[in-house]
Amino acid sequence: MRKILDQYILAELFPPFLVSLGVLCFVMLTKESLRLVELLVSKGVGIVPVVKVFLHMLPSFLVLTLPIAALIASITAFSRLSYDKELVAMRGAGISLFRLCRPVLVFSCLIFGLTLALSHWGQPWSNISLKKLALNLLRDQLTLALDRGVFNEPVPRMVIYVQDGEETDSRKIFISDERNPAEGRVIVANNYALLNDPRTNQVGLRLLNGEIHSQPHDLEEYHLVSFSTYDLKLSLDQSLYAPIQSRPSRQAILDKLHQTNWQDTGALRRLMEYYKDLAFPAAALIFGMLGVPVGIVSKRSGRVGGFAVGLVIVVGYYILNVLCEFLVTTLALPPFAGAWLPNVIFLALTIVLLYHVSRQ
Repeated sequence: MRKILDQYILAELFPPFLVSLGVLCFVMLTKESLRLVELLVSKGVGIVPVVKVFLHMLPSFLVLTLPIAALIASITAFSRLSYDKELVAMRGAGISLFRLCRPVLVFSCLIFGLTLALSHWGQPWSNISLKKLALNLLRDQLTLALDRGVFNEPVPRMVIYVQDGEETDSRKIFISDERNPAEGRVIVANNYALLNDPRTNQVGLRLLNGEIHSQPHDLEEYHLVSFSTYDLKLSLDQSLYAPIQSRPSRQAILDKLHQTNWQDTGALRRLMEYYKDLAFPAAALIFGMLGVPVGIVSKRSGRVGGFAVGLVIVVGYYILNVLCEFLVTTLALPPFAGAWLPNVIFLALTIVLLYHVSRQ
């Protein structure tokens, strides 16, 4: 009987959890959708690399959306059970509210473990892998973006135009290179070939039978150089991609705080982020349990109402986090207290609401 009850409650939790998780991920993806569409349409990148970029962004999305989805699922499930009087029947059969919370606790622990794993291992791996994937995309982008009859800008401050025509032996190319404003130049060639060296992260063009036009500082001078073969190379590491700054270690932050007598607000904020690596996944555990009394109280809200109530709670949690971060930067709270105070407040709220609903 107890096993059937646990399975029944879990079956009520998973459908709204999956639906809300998908909706939240889609909403977060809309912020990046324009960039993905630009890669797909204007830059000529294929659908497979774009899908890879999306999959590498998922860990960062899931760290934020999993706790929210757990809260919405819990609110929706118990709102439905309360509205259909099933909770009344369960309580009439002698089943306590705390016994009904056991499968919710198991469900919340699973979400907590998944969020913790993504926060500590999935998200850092995603950042590294996304950097490698971006370099590969940029390296291949030059090959994919040089369409005929189109002004391409594969590199900032460089415009490349390939003459449109049906001839395959002759591909006249025009290049305006303004990467160095002091030495701007225009290159015209009758043909070209693509260069790609993955070992050195360099791409380039081998230009054939052309001319280089440039004008030095003296306005009365003009340089014209003819060539039969000219290699125009680009370094991805220097000109195309800004390196991602790695987060300093916890010990380095503590050393800096000791040197400044714990007055450096930037270091205090970074130390607070380290404590949030565990505090935020723990919020998934609290949110799952908080949804039980909230769902019972707002039993007429329905699924859409459960989503709205859950978002209101999450906004309150976010505002509380911003307030705590402000108090940490003003030296009113230590970083550990600033990271965990929102969880403590919501845990106390959960206990009070559970006790109040169980007494009804």
